[in-house]
Amino acid sequence: MNAIAHAGRRGAKVRSDCWVEIERSDSGGIRLELISKVDSMYGHSIRKTVNDALTHLGIVHAHVKIEDNGALPFVLMARIEAACRRIDFKIEKEYLPGFRECCKVKTERERFRRSRLYLPGNEPKFMVNAGLHKPDGIILDLEDSVSSQEKDAAAILVRNALRQVDFGFSERMVRINQLPQGLDDLKFIVPHNVHVILIPKCESASQVKDVAEEVVRLKKEHNIKNDIFYMPILESAKGILNAYSIATADENIIALTIGLEDYTADIGTQRTPEGTESIWARSMVVNAARAAGLQPIDTVFSDVTDMEGLRESVLEAKSLGFDGKGCIHPRQISVIHDAFAPNEFEIEKAKKIVKAFEQAEKDGLGVVSLGSKMIDPPVVKRALRTVDLAVSLHIIDENWREGVD
Repeated sequence: MNAIAHAGRRGAKVRSDCWVEIERSDSGGIRLELISKVDSMYGHSIRKTVNDALTHLGIVHAHVKIEDNGALPFVLMARIEAACRRIDFKIEKEYLPGFRECCKVKTERERFRRSRLYLPGNEPKFMVNAGLHKPDGIILDLEDSVSSQEKDAAAILVRNALRQVDFGFSERMVRINQLPQGLDDLKFIVPHNVHVILIPKCESASQVKDVAEEVVRLKKEHNIKNDIFYMPILESAKGILNAYSIATADENIIALTIGLEDYTADIGTQRTPEGTESIWARSMVVNAARAAGLQPIDTVFSDVTDMEGLRESVLEAKSLGFDGKGCIHPRQISVIHDAFAPNEFEIEKAKKIVKAFEQAEKDGLGVVSLGSKMIDPPVVKRALRTVDLAVSLHIIDENWREGVD
């Protein structure tokens, strides 16, 4: 047990966060020193939150210092809880904010995952407005973007964000830490409507199964009924070689992706703009994903200032068979969506395939043909996705079937 602990961030450049220091004492109740620019408007609410949190967590006597830089209540609650846990490692209670209705949205196995925006799990300033940028998925990251000494605080903050932040129609994703540490992260996210769990540095099917087993246990413990999906990230030579066994390790895997920074380091080279050093690995991911009926998702493009380079990278990824790409800045989202949009030739071909499929079903035929060419089910499925994407982007009208032969 520590006598004093703190959590959060302080300084002139900090925003949407706070710094909390708690010094435990033997008497005197709760003494609070608050520095906040909004003390006149929200000081009473902040003080009430502090007292409620400490009482709930079993801290009766303490000297508390708070420097507030615009922290929302869910952030303040997370920082207080983190500091309390750092004082007393035996604290098991959670001080949870309410579960907003906007945070109870569900996801589906089959949906567009063109863009996924990474957000550092210990930086609340990036979380609040992330949904306004409309990425297909928002990743609250507990792994590489969080320093080792802040991972405990990040897990609590991410938990609260899942309950409080409106991410709009974006899929709610969390990248856990590398196993086995990542297994401990699951109790902070599984009960709070996470849609997709990203499993980093995945090298074997057994790692996926370990995650899935713990998720099943937690779902049962907390009576969670909604689906939780997995996206393994392959970041090593071993992971790439085991791509198909990983892709088929659990029925709730919906996508397979690759991390090239770690992969290129693992094989003893560096990433280049041409990407020749990773073509084989990326193709392995695409083929393993397609063979398993999953979505292949490409790595991030790290230069946030090079929009033309990003566009070329997305077009290359699309040509290799990828369905989506990671991004590390909101400005990359629109470029990714635009580059993954189907072109006129793809749309017209897809429309004909879909019409042929629907006509074959109507006629009770077991096979689909377009002219003299037989159309396989995977081709039909991809054509349906192309048409749906074109409709969602308003490239074609919902009534596109009219006038298509």
